[in-house]
Amino acid sequence: MTQESLTEKLATHLMRPVDEATRQRARLHLLDWLGCIAGARQSELADKIIHKVDIEYDPLDMARWFGNLLEMDDVHRTSILHPGPIVWPAALSSTPETMDDALVRAVKGYEATIAVGSTLDTAHYRNYHNTATAGVFGAVAAFWAYDDSMPEGFPEEIKTMTSAFGLAGSVTSGLWQMRNEIGDTKQWHIVAAHDTGNHACCYAWDGLVGPRFILEGPQGLYAATCENPKPMTFPDQWRIHEVSFKPWGACRHAHPAIDVALELKAKLGSLDGDILVETYADAISFCDRPDPQSVNDAKFSIQHAVAIVATKGVPELADFQPDAIAALAEFRSRISVADASDITDRYPEHYGARITCANETVALVDALGDPERPLSKDGIIDKARSLIAWGGLSEKEADRAVDLALNGDDAEAIDKMLSDWLS
Repeated sequence: MTQESLTEKLATHLMRPVDEATRQRARLHLLDWLGCIAGARQSELADKIIHKVDIEYDPLDMARWFGNLLEMDDVHRTSILHPGPIVWPAALSSTPETMDDALVRAVKGYEATIAVGSTLDTAHYRNYHNTATAGVFGAVAAFWAYDDSMPEGFPEEIKTMTSAFGLAGSVTSGLWQMRNEIGDTKQWHIVAAHDTGNHACCYAWDGLVGPRFILEGPQGLYAATCENPKPMTFPDQWRIHEVSFKPWGACRHAHPAIDVALELKAKLGSLDGDILVETYADAISFCDRPDPQSVNDAKFSIQHAVAIVATKGVPELADFQPDAIAALAEFRSRISVADASDITDRYPEHYGARITCANETVALVDALGDPERPLSKDGIIDKARSLIAWGGLSEKEADRAVDLALNGDDAEAIDKMLSDWLS
């Protein structure tokens, strides 16, 4: 008997039906993604894509660019990636017949992204953007048309999906060099992963054959980019339930410091004097930026995030804009960061931090929005409303988005709303 590849096992795993509770969970992630799109609509990148790039995009094509722009997209901790920005445009642009169909595709897109992403090791993450690498597999799964009735052709469907995974995986990448330069590459990663998954599906349906062992083969993804890939697992519960919602408009690695700073400030009444932030090594690698020079730098600066809390309180998107960056320069100089081995040892299962100020110390193991400290449904709705307002849209449009995402049964209505927002 021929050995079954990991992508064949993954394809089989995805053919299960999706329960109603999981579809309802997906609706919350849809609303969260819509809020991120709305919030980004008045950005410089939106101006380029909508008005200056000489390509005619439909609404979902444009939306691909904006899901991660504000750094508020959902995140899966242990795979260290953001599924929503890639999965939702794919699930909605694959001509779903109903909203339930789109939700099912999205759930399976999240599952494939996380299943692959969770196998990638620290050596991979050192140079590669896990969202981009694993995202092509999620895009394939989200574009796929599923039949819960398990027809006689089911084994053939597994074979075809495996080819699509193989085609997509053979060209996946996403290098972190963009972290060292100003530009739009992080958004391009999302677009490229989405489009690669789409093209891989189309060509596999037309009979093109991709490598079955694209992950674990001798010249596959693991051999090329990992030192110690982790085992792929196939849990009974859909992994969208493990995905976190981000309350603050900064890199997720800065969130634990924000949460601890808020708690310590509440305890002391103010954060005066020098502040020491201890956190895990990746948070420092990504977010030790005492002197941010741009909005994106500020979103990846623990020092700036903590300075916001110390001087103002709960961070808002306006606090990462140029005026705020300049205003907080002196306060940032009072904040130092350090790698704490005990916190690093718990990562990536837990994103934690510890802050000391005025001889008082507070520590948290998990960030707000993680499964252990979840945002409530009302909190997710409030976040979406805030983002929609940030994007210059009316309260009526916020009502429209909440109703379509949480109660709607017409996937095309989402496309129409995005067309209104992004035209």
